[in-house]
Amino acid sequence: MVRISDDALALACGADAVAAAFVAAGATVERVSSWGMHWLEPLAEIDGKGFGPLEPEDVAAVLAGTSDKAIGPVADHPFLARQQRLIFARAGKTRPLNLDDYAAHGGWAGLDAAHAMAPEDVVAQVIGSGLRGRGGAGFPAGIKWRTVAETTGDTKYIVCNADEGDSGTFADRMVMEGDPFLLVEGMAIAGHAVGAAKGFVYIRSEYPHAIAKMQAAIALAKRHIAPFAIEVRVGAGAYVCGEETSLLNSLEGKRGEVRAKPPLPAIAGLFGRPTVINNVLTLASVPWIMAHGAEGYAAIGFGRSRGTMPIQIAGNVRHGGLFEAGFGITLGELVNDVGGGTASGRPVKAVQVGGPLGAYHPPSDFGLPFDYEAFGEADGLIGHAGLTVFDDSADMGAQARFAFAFCAAESCGKCTPCRIGAVRGVELVDAIRERAGRKADAVEVLPQMHNAAKAKRTVAEQVTLLEDLCETMKFGSLCALGGFTPYPVLSALRNWPEDFGAR
Repeated sequence: MVRISDDALALACGADAVAAAFVAAGATVERVSSWGMHWLEPLAEIDGKGFGPLEPEDVAAVLAGTSDKAIGPVADHPFLARQQRLIFARAGKTRPLNLDDYAAHGGWAGLDAAHAMAPEDVVAQVIGSGLRGRGGAGFPAGIKWRTVAETTGDTKYIVCNADEGDSGTFADRMVMEGDPFLLVEGMAIAGHAVGAAKGFVYIRSEYPHAIAKMQAAIALAKRHIAPFAIEVRVGAGAYVCGEETSLLNSLEGKRGEVRAKPPLPAIAGLFGRPTVINNVLTLASVPWIMAHGAEGYAAIGFGRSRGTMPIQIAGNVRHGGLFEAGFGITLGELVNDVGGGTASGRPVKAVQVGGPLGAYHPPSDFGLPFDYEAFGEADGLIGHAGLTVFDDSADMGAQARFAFAFCAAESCGKCTPCRIGAVRGVELVDAIRERAGRKADAVEVLPQMHNAAKAKRTVAEQVTLLEDLCETMKFGSLCALGGFTPYPVLSALRNWPEDFGAR
């Protein structure tokens, strides 16, 4: 029996061709979830021992016992052995759409425990666990659930935000492709806790394999979650729809743009009804909490960040993949010890944490513990826990420009700081890098424009203007798209001014 993942990354690396080669050689192949050791894909497991990364021509040597691609017992690999897997406890061990596999590895235990409790007791367990939203904001999940539970309404909804748009992130996709029943179970528990009869999973259109897996899993699990029902909705590819109110507009068939708050979605969300909106990893954490108790979950972590976080390591890194650990592991451990440093072998220059809107951290920040508050104090954010590594050949001025360009392309246009600020940001970064001062325009030279520049701005003045623009976007934007864009820009400017040619 040869076990090979059918995860999208494994498929992209040629897993289907390797599986076909094993079948052609007379072996029986079983397609399972991914272990998350992406640099070893396609990875084959035989009697617990791993071989990878494989190509079809490696199959004969694997079956003959002479392969130089052997990595030993998979479960004992150092990358896995140092993890603390709660969400991904079944990763690499089960067939994604096999109900027997899921039940045999602890599936439905959390839902059974929840159904044995009063709804308010389930909410109390989630609050007591200290679980915070894993989508980026870090808001206490139980508080959101309690608000929905206590809000009067004939109809309530559970909405799973699976619009995983941050570059370098893939944990949501791996849950949906590798352990879809876990997400179904988490949503059913949430429905019981707050009195919601229906849930929606909003998945980005770029995830065809996840969409297919979730639709199949929901159909197979109907009898387990009844009377709760779940429906998959596919997004149209707008990054801003990862913001919860934009997502709600999209679900309702409207333009995907940000809503002003209040009212909060917990009070008036989908179709104006009380709505729990959580991301995939948040909901996928709930079954473990219900099965093992809030105290056990709260005992893991660091500071106010409790439980585990699936950290996604990508970019110019030797050992890219998914690493789940309790909060508190340092950034340096993740990059150097777990990730193995850069794939190029050159020194690490920067690590972006939190997706395309996350801050760039230099090696001097490698002592930072992975914790919401610690990163906040360092002018950074954890976000969805994606790490992108850059070596010393990276141009951080160009990366700052990309942040503005990305925001300009993805802005919903609802608010001025984001819509216009991002475009002006691109212009400012270009002017600074070209060391070109900007002449006052026709409006600025008017006598009534008292605060406008009357003469050509120096590069230093352009830098000051860039910093002012970032402050306006950070505090004036309606949502995190415009509000977080200053993080990569200012961190790059602060730590690598030489890449801007400005100072």
